[in-house]
Amino acid sequence: MLRNSSSDTKSNALIALTGATGFIGSSLLKQITDAGFRVRALYRDKQGRTPMTISGVEWFCGDLGNEDILGDFVEGADAVIHCAGVVRGASQADFDKVNEAGARRIAEATARRSPQAHFLLISSLAAREPELSYYAGSKYRGECAVKTVSDTLRWTVVRPPAVYGPGDRELLPLFRSIANGFAPLPAGAKGRFSMIYVDDLASAVLLLLTEDVAFGKTIEIDDGHDGGYDWDTVLQIGGKVLRNGAPIRRLPIPVFMLKFVARVNLIASRIFRYAPMLTPGKVRELTHLDWLSDNGQMIEYFDWQPIYELDKGLASIFDKNRVDIKEC
Repeated sequence: MLRNSSSDTKSNALIALTGATGFIGSSLLKQITDAGFRVRALYRDKQGRTPMTISGVEWFCGDLGNEDILGDFVEGADAVIHCAGVVRGASQADFDKVNEAGARRIAEATARRSPQAHFLLISSLAAREPELSYYAGSKYRGECAVKTVSDTLRWTVVRPPAVYGPGDRELLPLFRSIANGFAPLPAGAKGRFSMIYVDDLASAVLLLLTEDVAFGKTIEIDDGHDGGYDWDTVLQIGGKVLRNGAPIRRLPIPVFMLKFVARVNLIASRIFRYAPMLTPGKVRELTHLDWLSDNGQMIEYFDWQPIYELDKGLASIFDKNRVDIKEC
């Protein structure tokens, strides 16, 4: 475990973090370094990519497919946070090579080279319904791989619901549409879902690293909004925060049309070799009725409370990014 009661302990503790350049990972990186811990951050070598110099951060070039590099990456770490993942793809293999095989490889490397480390996997609430999509299935199998890789690995799995915040590429376009007065949504969507602001997720992860009570646990988390959300509630809050109470026009998209477009998109992606977001599996995720989670375990273990419900989160996003809503 990482004790954060002493500045000396913090300065000596090393956290190995994958996915540090991504949406969730960058928030984790900031909070971990702000807390005083050292970080070894894995990044992939891409043309033109030069990681920003950050005090206390050692950038480590490599990928999840190289077992030797992963061993060196986790060597001597007090904790390993596996945040890297794939959210777009045209086939099961596109997702599994990172979300399953990548999780297994880094868990194996941790068990082999840093058996004392706390291994924390950032998964997804989608893993609760693995039959819905390639993505959900890969997340579930990644969890299973981590849990069975070694009898001695000290693992924790975190399943966040929909995560939003600055830098988000999935929900932010919808929030911008809401800010402009319209909301394209699946027709008849009646499901309820939980959400969490990215900074709250990061703070919860950091807290999980400080105690051993979460070893061997799969923990769901959310923003604390009682009963989660439905789309009517999201539009009501969005209108209040982003439009000073002005109405929002809901644009219902028939599910059969979404399915058709998703199928065409999937076929095209395989021909032209791009990673699609809208796929038949994604439509099944969007129309699933129950994506609710709660903070029961986090409250029990840590008495943790998130800071941002949706109204405060939306206000923070648009303030941080200085977004001119009319131009979005």
